[in-house]
Amino acid sequence: PRFAEMALSAAGVRRTGSCVLDLAYVAVGRLDGFCGLGLKQWDMAAASLMVLEAGGLISDLEGEQTWMETGNVMAATPKIFTQMLAHLQGQIGK
Repeated sequence: PRFAEMALSAAGVRRTGSCVLDLAYVAVGRLDGFCGLGLKQWDMAAASLMVLEAGGLISDLEGEQTWMETGNVMAATPKIFTQMLAHLQGQIGK
């Protein structure tokens, strides 16, 4: 339900099928954001570093820095990071 509500208010939703590629696309600006659940550390490590080095933001779905342990990750440009996090936490759309 969290993703569905956010998708309805987004301009568009795209998934390549590869979380590494999706995170890399966030890093280079091809995508504005990415959400993933239950990912493995090896799927997030290098690509999340690219996001951070490019100036993007990354967290778990609660806005904390436990994403590497939980496998639940959200990455986005600084422009929309807070809005995406608010959607995923259910603070928008109610």
